[in-house]
Amino acid sequence: MQFATSSLGLGSVTEVPECYGAEMGQSRISEHPLEAIIAAYNDAWNRHDTSTLLALHTEDSVFENHASGETATGKAAIARMIGRIFLMFPDVHFSFRKIYVRDALVVQEWTAIATHQRPILGRGGTLIRPTGKCLEWDGVDVLPMRDSLILRKDTYLDQASILRQLPEPAP
Repeated sequence: MQFATSSLGLGSVTEVPECYGAEMGQSRISEHPLEAIIAAYNDAWNRHDTSTLLALHTEDSVFENHASGETATGKAAIARMIGRIFLMFPDVHFSFRKIYVRDALVVQEWTAIATHQRPILGRGGTLIRPTGKCLEWDGVDVLPMRDSLILRKDTYLDQASILRQLPEPAP
């Protein structure tokens, strides 16, 4: 049973939000076989490359965003879900702080940063209009793997930190 942890600085990002600031570059510490796959997957998120993201999922993969309550099963549904994420945050960029790899499981901690360019549902379902503010939030992905592909993606993020960065919606 292998256990590895690494912090990957992915420098091949084509566009990052203006508000991103300094890179959080880190060095590789391990060489688990799944690391290259996850590095390609993470790079695809930062390039907003839905085709590559889907190619790294199994046909029956499930993507569950525990903050929004949304679950997508199968590549077509996952493509729609990813499309909504990129629509909501067109300049979203992820920095992957730590990646843990063990057998057929990857867990990664990340920080996302994006400009608030689209309306967001706030507390009580009220709409918060775009502010142009740079938002930053942390999250964790739990990624069981099968045959070197993502079988399931469970995303947990600090939604409260996003709302704390936004003005209270008008009553």
